[in-house]
Amino acid sequence: MRQGLSADTLLAAYASGVFPMAEHEDDPELFWVDPRQRGVLPLGGFHISRSLARRLRRNTFAVTFDADFPGVVAGCADRAETWINATLRALYAELAARGHAHSCEVRDETGALVGGVFGVAIGGAFFGESMFSHRTDASKVALAYLVDRLRAGGFILFDTQFITPHLRRLGGREIPRAVYRQRLAAALETRARFDSDTPAPPGQEVVQRNAQTS
Repeated sequence: MRQGLSADTLLAAYASGVFPMAEHEDDPELFWVDPRQRGVLPLGGFHISRSLARRLRRNTFAVTFDADFPGVVAGCADRAETWINATLRALYAELAARGHAHSCEVRDETGALVGGVFGVAIGGAFFGESMFSHRTDASKVALAYLVDRLRAGGFILFDTQFITPHLRRLGGREIPRAVYRQRLAAALETRARFDSDTPAPPGQEVVQRNAQTS
């Protein structure tokens, strides 16, 4: 699959339960992935550890939404091996411009971007693509704020595609493909809104709301 892939085709693929990847950054080819076991992060089961709760309450980082989508994608791709090639970067940028892709940025006291997460939204489904961290807990903080924003917007499915030990500690789990497809179908029929304009709340509010829904 080469440069002819369109943003509309990409959205249709997500809606059908598959997602694209490249073998590496310089590979122009993409391939579709449809895992037998799908990773999801239950929006009512996000686990905030005591150490992460302390980090959030201290407001160590400044958090924004959709303030630097390209920067977050670049941060996620800035590693020895990445599946994000030039084609995907361009497509994600187009989806962001159309309101179908969103990011959460985490900055340190100097204003430097030190963590973040981005993904694609369709209906009440959010397809988490990647995250990065250059400071301790930065990606965890990004996820905590993202989950809080998704819950507030009425989303019902947070698809993480795969499950890593990091995501599992935060409450992520695997479900069979058939179960995922059922949940995806329901999410696609759900009206949800990703609010990029409302400023991120203090970390204490994120901790409190998470405790109420977990």
